[in-house]
Amino acid sequence: MASASRVTVLGGGVIGLSVAWYAARAGFPVTVVDHASPHGGSWVAGGMLAPITEAWPGDEDVLALGVESLALWPGFAEDLDVPLNRTGTLALATDPADNEVLDQLHAYLTRMGRSATRVTRRELRALEPGLGPTVRSGLSVPGDLSVDNRALLDALRAACRHYDVHFTEDAEPPTAVSGVTVIAAGAWSRDLHPALRNVIRPVKGEILRLTARPGTLPPPRHTIRAHVSGRPVYLVPRTDGLVLGATQHETGFDADVTVGAVRDLLRDAETVWPAVAEYALAETSAGFRSGSPDNMPVIDWLAPDVIAATGHHRNGLLLAPVTARRVLSLLREGAPPREGGDS
Repeated sequence: MASASRVTVLGGGVIGLSVAWYAARAGFPVTVVDHASPHGGSWVAGGMLAPITEAWPGDEDVLALGVESLALWPGFAEDLDVPLNRTGTLALATDPADNEVLDQLHAYLTRMGRSATRVTRRELRALEPGLGPTVRSGLSVPGDLSVDNRALLDALRAACRHYDVHFTEDAEPPTAVSGVTVIAAGAWSRDLHPALRNVIRPVKGEILRLTARPGTLPPPRHTIRAHVSGRPVYLVPRTDGLVLGATQHETGFDADVTVGAVRDLLRDAETVWPAVAEYALAETSAGFRSGSPDNMPVIDWLAPDVIAATGHHRNGLLLAPVTARRVLSLLREGAPPREGGDS
């Protein structure tokens, strides 16, 4: 175990709470500094746990880490008593160009030895009769999961409190905190240590939440990820409706939800699942993912008393178990010796 007994986690999103829970459960006294921003990526997220359908050539390390973390998720969710949607993902195409993208993804996944099955329009409608008429073909990825992100956050906070984690909004610079500081503040991590300043950046994403009204077609059983004329859109089912997402903009910490984003997401979702036109628009949100240069998270010592756990980009929820496990290992091992001398 690290020589420092106390752990201070900066950030109360899914990464920070998971790290705090694992550390407290292992016997570390833990404090979480949480400003509860309504634009945190964990609060705004759709809840997909989908490394296979997120895969793309060049991101092999991201895929491998995601698959490793996905394998931890059933036990992680069971410990938290959080239900998982295990129905899988359907990746869909609505025109020839989109179909070609699916062909490329399928070929790549086949080369990588990952499970994804090409399905026809007829097979898709047998799985999800509510799909729109322009849906041409798809991929079935049965191993993908999804989770209600807000129920997950509630469960993580409860688990932390069970192990006497202290919560506060009062932050001090990492160098002023005794013990070890874990920087897990998502996109805001870049301002908390010089080593992260030019590594972590905010990536804006806008998301809509829809509620099914009486008499409307219920949400799809599967998570649906589609390309509509080249634009990506996803529909993640909830018990009472859908989460639609997500845009991706490199615009700093601009928290406005634009009219164009709402229009495009609703139009593309209606193309894929026409019944959304009868749903109620319950919420529009903008959140900030923590981007990194290579899409891989930064999970390592920055200094003898500072650990980073940030830069998860689109995969914060997915990578929560593996990140918490790795941070706990770092805490137990202690910081490596400084070059040229003892730590």
